[in-house]
Amino acid sequence: MDTKFEKPKNFAGILDHTFSLSKNHFKSFFLISLIFMGPVFLIQGVTQLFSGTNFIREVESGDAKFEQMLASFEETGMIDFGGFGAVIGLLVVGVIGLFFFPIAEAAILFAINHIRKNEEYSVGFVIKEAFSRFWPILGSTILFGLITIALIIIPIFIVGLIAVFGYMVTPLLGVISSILLIVAFVVGVGLLLTRWSFYFGSVVLDRQSPGFSRSWRLTKKRTWITMGLYLVFYLIILSISFVIEMTLGLVLGNSILLTMIVNLVAIVTTMFLSVGCGVMYLDLKTRFEANDLKEMIEDNNAIN
Repeated sequence: MDTKFEKPKNFAGILDHTFSLSKNHFKSFFLISLIFMGPVFLIQGVTQLFSGTNFIREVESGDAKFEQMLASFEETGMIDFGGFGAVIGLLVVGVIGLFFFPIAEAAILFAINHIRKNEEYSVGFVIKEAFSRFWPILGSTILFGLITIALIIIPIFIVGLIAVFGYMVTPLLGVISSILLIVAFVVGVGLLLTRWSFYFGSVVLDRQSPGFSRSWRLTKKRTWITMGLYLVFYLIILSISFVIEMTLGLVLGNSILLTMIVNLVAIVTTMFLSVGCGVMYLDLKTRFEANDLKEMIEDNNAIN
């Protein structure tokens, strides 16, 4: 057993372990992610190419670069990666990714579990293990997605309704009540999704589907810390993606090459997030099993 997995870790310990695993096993983890995500992003690039998007599109030098980027934001609210071709490409990524991206995460989780046990593994072997859980993973992931959508749509409806009635009484009341409710719902939804989010590890490693009840038990007394870890991971990923996309966007313009580079970065950051989620799950599992053992010992001592 790898000693780093034996003891429960604090906030900084989980981050440090995630970085060290990602660094020491980068080749295997990246290859797993590339096998599943690379072809999907390649299809996206081909779709954009046939829709008329240039592979490399030069932009004017100087202030014109920045002005072009701003114009893109003003027109679409985001960087335009080829108009209609980008939309089709994103749809392709979304549909195919729903089936195969979770398998990549599952394969990485299996690899981390083998590392935890000091067992030898190969990329092909953990991929085979991941596919053995394909249908439970797909079903649980779809169910979690539906729960997430419901948790987002229902609060939006409630906030909108209360805001309208509050505005009818007084505009100030409507604004204040909306802000307070939005903050409350964001925190509440975040906590609930955190409590259920470790269904994935339960489905993959513990073979319990859909895994929501086990995830709820694992995150007991660790919800705020776990949600904080999620927030840190996402901030790191978003910062890296934003800097690279904005910097290279000024040089490459709205081109397929830029999309390919951004997607390559997405493969790396998604791999990093998968490793982080795996470390968090195994840490929660270690804590849960340690607590169970402690309770059994206490019960046995009480009987004796």
